[in-house]
Amino acid sequence: MPVSDYQLIEAWKEVLALSRLEPGQSVTILTSPATHPQTLSCALIATQSMGAIVNRLDLPPVNGEKAFSRDSLAYLGTTPLTGNGPAIAALKASDLVLDLMTLLFSPEQHDILKSGTKILLAVEPPEVLARMVPTQADRTRVLGAAERISAAREMRVSSPAGTSLVCPLGEFGPTAEYGFVDEPGRWDHWPSGFALTYPNDRTAHGTIVIDRGDILLPQKRYVSEPIVLTVQGGYATKIEGGVDAALLRDYMETFNDPEGYAISHIGWGLQPRARWSTLGLYDREATIGMDARAFEGNFLFSLGPNNEGGGSRTTTCHIDIPLRHCTVLLDDDVVVRDGRVIESTH
Repeated sequence: MPVSDYQLIEAWKEVLALSRLEPGQSVTILTSPATHPQTLSCALIATQSMGAIVNRLDLPPVNGEKAFSRDSLAYLGTTPLTGNGPAIAALKASDLVLDLMTLLFSPEQHDILKSGTKILLAVEPPEVLARMVPTQADRTRVLGAAERISAAREMRVSSPAGTSLVCPLGEFGPTAEYGFVDEPGRWDHWPSGFALTYPNDRTAHGTIVIDRGDILLPQKRYVSEPIVLTVQGGYATKIEGGVDAALLRDYMETFNDPEGYAISHIGWGLQPRARWSTLGLYDREATIGMDARAFEGNFLFSLGPNNEGGGSRTTTCHIDIPLRHCTVLLDDDVVVRDGRVIESTH
């Protein structure tokens, strides 16, 4: 159901206030042909109404001839900022960048963040943004989960479907995504609500069973029959099953890159306003699937790069897979039991 401009402007103002936007600060809104027009128009009004100096930087798309999907996360190659010195300079000179284009997993994004610029990604449909406006409570909960990750040296994941995964930790720190950018140099994604990290490079091992009803992204489809991943030395070495497994294998082969099979980020969803079932209500090209990534109690793992977490692995292939009904342990601390979040008692 559509959201009124008034509602979306108010939502933007809430997020901008949480992001500590002050009068006189500079905001650059980064856009592309895929940017939602209502999201853009309401962001322009909200930022100006709060006294910001507002610019819009519109850049042409890239990678369209290489990607096998229109999803902005389906092909992580070069970005419109690659080699674009004037655009990078404008973004570095901004206090806040509203990314309505998608710069994820790019060296240019890291470079901009190092300058102290804050970047907030917002590319979901307006009604999804309005439903999942972040709160301080989201921040507190996600940061608490990140602290538990930081203290652990191993994540173990199991499920009734047969998942039995061991991920040694400590090489990379935790990442907390709670939906707003309240510190210089911070990146976040509205909407979100999860904590994650990356396993020590080339160490994850075990079996992952993607069961019926679990979700593949960017395919944006519910799995209809189990897919079994064998994980050895930090990589998925086998993808077995029926048609769903064959489709996943074929898609990953299009990248012709063994690094695409590496276990990337691992963590769990903490957003109670996100729902597992929402993906089934949307056209496949209308959303990037943040409900699926963030719904409370999922075990979210990915295949592909780890450079967002501080690693050196880059690849154009990135697949996010949220699983239901898992039990997740950090050392001996149960953080998710059978798909339900277990809050810390400390």
